[in-house]
Amino acid sequence: MRTFLLYIMLAIGIPLLAQKTVISGMVTDAKTGKRIAQASISAGNVSVVTNDDGFFTLKTDNETNVTLVVSHLGYRSRHINVAAGNTEEQRIRLTPMPVELQEVVVWTGNPRELVNVAIKKIPENYSGEAELFNCFYRETATKRGHYIYVAEGVVDMYKTPYNQGMWRDRVAIMKGRRLLSPKQGDTLGVKVVGGPLQPVQLDIAKNTEFLLNEQELDNYNFTMEEPVNIGDRMQYVVSIAPGRELPYALYYGRLYIDRETLAFTRAELTLDMSDKEKATEFMLVHKPAGVRFRPSELSCTVDYRLEGGITRIAYIRNTFRFNCDWKRRLFATSFTASCEMVVTDRAEEAVRPPRGKSSFDARDSFYDKVDFFLDPHFWEDYNIIEPTESLDTAVGKLLKKYRK
Repeated sequence: MRTFLLYIMLAIGIPLLAQKTVISGMVTDAKTGKRIAQASISAGNVSVVTNDDGFFTLKTDNETNVTLVVSHLGYRSRHINVAAGNTEEQRIRLTPMPVELQEVVVWTGNPRELVNVAIKKIPENYSGEAELFNCFYRETATKRGHYIYVAEGVVDMYKTPYNQGMWRDRVAIMKGRRLLSPKQGDTLGVKVVGGPLQPVQLDIAKNTEFLLNEQELDNYNFTMEEPVNIGDRMQYVVSIAPGRELPYALYYGRLYIDRETLAFTRAELTLDMSDKEKATEFMLVHKPAGVRFRPSELSCTVDYRLEGGITRIAYIRNTFRFNCDWKRRLFATSFTASCEMVVTDRAEEAVRPPRGKSSFDARDSFYDKVDFFLDPHFWEDYNIIEPTESLDTAVGKLLKKYRK
């Protein structure tokens, strides 16, 4: 019976998948020709970001002409019309956009007060309804610059209204796959903070307990930086830095605030590494006995997108760098771990929180919930972040090791 039901579901799904329009291309700087990573590409509700090589692929149900909106921090946005049936790779060049200060009103008051005003406006700037987002998630790990682990999947993220807390927000895996180097020397067994729940925990506008609350902000010094543009909208930029010694590590970072709406549109945060013990306590979840963990970086980027007068979370990326050595070995080994999630679509009606075994909690590992990396047609018509050239090569090498 289960096999029969699965066959019926697949048979129903085939006609729907055939309607997808696939648009791919590369985004570069119009002046330098440099490829632009993490540029936002959207067509209506559907969106992706470019990978580290500047490439993207976007799949949409629209069977007529498609208008792509391409934007990035510090660049003038572009609207690209793509004719139905056009399969040519898009070459999109973005022009750097200087801030014309004479045409805007620049905040000249206390930057801390600007942050306070933006916090008070969160209920009106962000969604007042429960929403369900379809997202692509990827996490990787490298050892001395070589990939040893890749996992990726499609997840649903349920978010309650922004005038409520984050405690009922949920993330659930829809499908996923993983690939771990079979070489014994590549296996480490160290766990650091991160995972699919990060978009819930690092949504600073929703989870104000993380940073944007009076008690926590009292620990920081604030500086007003030069304004910048994101998507043709001017942003105030407030930098933060630790202002006192505490039992736990604080952040350095920048908060971007839309000049017109005073909504938080971007956050760039880097954990203070001056006290390695505090940084280790924050980053490290588990390590094997005999391994010495030495952190060097924890950074995160949180991006939001303004759509229809509502600011919504769009992209999150975490990067962890650390060294590990064994007491009997002379040299330490460098590791880099990263996880990123991009919102690719949004459901607007009759949304419900995900339940059951697919739903994550803070104790769950993405690795433990997904299958082996095998099916070349795994993603079908889901939107994903295109793998970089180096990641593509690494996956090919790791698969060869498994097949031997």
